[in-house]
Amino acid sequence: MDLHLAGKKALVTGATRGIGNAIARGLLAEGCDVAICARDAKGVETEVEALSQGGRRVFGKAVDVRDRAALVGWVEASARELGGIDILVANASGLASGATPDAFRAAFEIDLMHTVNAAEAAIPHLKRSKAGAVVAIASISGSEDYGYESSAYGALKAALMFYVKSLARHLAPMGIRANLVSPGTTYFKGGFWHQVEQEQPAVFADTIKENPLGRMATPGEIANMAVFAASPAASFVTGANLVVDGSLTKRIQN
Repeated sequence: MDLHLAGKKALVTGATRGIGNAIARGLLAEGCDVAICARDAKGVETEVEALSQGGRRVFGKAVDVRDRAALVGWVEASARELGGIDILVANASGLASGATPDAFRAAFEIDLMHTVNAAEAAIPHLKRSKAGAVVAIASISGSEDYGYESSAYGALKAALMFYVKSLARHLAPMGIRANLVSPGTTYFKGGFWHQVEQEQPAVFADTIKENPLGRMATPGEIANMAVFAASPAASFVTGANLVVDGSLTKRIQN
């Protein structure tokens, strides 16, 4: 299937590892020019060099997405470097654990407000696109309770879901789409579940058993949905929460 992404200009936050990196690579493979950001300057530099090997234009900058001015500055610099913005993928997450005020504050600033701030900065550019799209990476934790230790993370992912649904309805008359991709458990070296595997092997094994497919997702499998949602091939998909969890969740998705 031709996703009609060739030549599009895409921005991805938190894109030096895991799901964000897989999304950036997926967009590049479809012919997009891509801008990335993450907190670690060395990681950004290394990944820009690696991603540039494919011949597409790649721009990167170290950004703490909690810093609104820095985040907006990256969006504007990316638009200049790439020659516009067609796609924004808000992927960065604080992966806040626990239910402390600090955990809620981190989830609010990173998971929710970085999406809000990046979207508001990108919208003037997306209005000039013929295929403007926003994709936010949420989580199944935003729609099902996975325990008190996930309270902050889940609560702010739920808030993100509401925001993106509302955003989709607001942007639709402008020809801009907005969707969510909600991953289930996703495994990659250096990621959360890799850490659990190393430190709590019994918990890791039990989590694997809970999934009807008998495994966790790869970042590439989540990225495939995000790339599709960002593409003109999904031209009538907006306001959707696209769950990619191997049927781990038990509820009827709506």
